[in-house]
Amino acid sequence: MVLLENDAFLTELTRLFQKCRSTGSVVITLKKYDGRTKPVPRKGHTDTFEPVDNKCLIRASDGKKKLSTVVSTKEVIKFQMAYSNLLRAHIDGLKKKDKKSKSKKTKATQ
Repeated sequence: MVLLENDAFLTELTRLFQKCRSTGSVVITLKKYDGRTKPVPRKGHTDTFEPVDNKCLIRASDGKKKLSTVVSTKEVIKFQMAYSNLLRAHIDGLKKKDKKSKSKKTKATQ
């Protein structure tokens, strides 16, 4: 997995979206990141660890190529605006939801 700076991550994510436009999909995950690089120790072996600030780990993958970045609280507004604009520009290949009438199904079962 490649850990990139925020701007480089957005650039590579744009390339990933363009590559997967016709076929394929991109999976994006977000999770809280406390800065640990090692797993949490078991009970009895407690080591007090206080994160300096809250961070967010963002990962993107197309199955072959993996990207990731860490966004700190100071940069979250700037990153969120750029990220939302990127998603709006590239999420146009979604399938339409099938609008079937639920009322016909409920009347048939009664």
